[in-house]
Amino acid sequence: MPRPPVLEVDRLTIVRDSTLILSEVSWTLNPGEHWVILGANGSGKTSLLSALTGYLTPTSGRVEVLGRRFGASDWRDLRCQVGLVSSSLRQRMADDEPALFSVASGRYAMIDFWGTPSREDQRAARELLAQVEGSHLENRTWAVLSQGERQRVLIARALMARPRILILDEPCAGLDPVARDRFLKFVERWGRQPEAPTLILVTHHVEEICPLFTNGLLLKAGMVMAIGLLPAQLNSKNLSEVFGEEVRVRHVGQRYQLSVTGSSPHII
Repeated sequence: MPRPPVLEVDRLTIVRDSTLILSEVSWTLNPGEHWVILGANGSGKTSLLSALTGYLTPTSGRVEVLGRRFGASDWRDLRCQVGLVSSSLRQRMADDEPALFSVASGRYAMIDFWGTPSREDQRAARELLAQVEGSHLENRTWAVLSQGERQRVLIARALMARPRILILDEPCAGLDPVARDRFLKFVERWGRQPEAPTLILVTHHVEEICPLFTNGLLLKAGMVMAIGLLPAQLNSKNLSEVFGEEVRVRHVGQRYQLSVTGSSPHII
């Protein structure tokens, strides 16, 4: 018997100040899938994330998480099911806070945690740091962590609420090429662990898509331009349409590369 969808979006439309931001976006995320949301700046990625996490009310359509609908169920409980790791959160953490406390405070969605987390929370935080290969970071303060180490800590922090879905919103922003490669290899290893949640990677760089990810949702001007299994969707024709410029996409090893051609794209 098939398991029910983890996430279901049906004809999601968002209009603000007479501007159409998202137009009838439909998307089903099933157990065992890890998705990429890809689009140019202004394609609607941020608005879609805000709707998925309950921070932006749709004009029409529905969003269901684990069979429960935003607007008809307790949104606070549903929001805990969808974790978010974003660069905006990375910039708001307290410089003098130890990584262990940063992780532990994720249970309460607090920044700059006051006091000392309980023993139970500290134990859970240590387990999560170990899961994201960050046990050695426990006593280091935010100020001395590298960008890649901060991303691991934020993933562990998001996991404190035990979400079923974890959104990685442009997680490689600010990372140099070597740090990016190390981080993506970590995501590949970690995402394959049995205890890892369903992952959604939000990006406009195909180079950040590692083999872990199975499916893709390509957005353009607030609409679904392509959707389905990644090998069928990540081609030169589709991405030329997404970015509004002729590009070439090719496989290099197990990863993708994109180059702007300025001429007719070579289809893969």
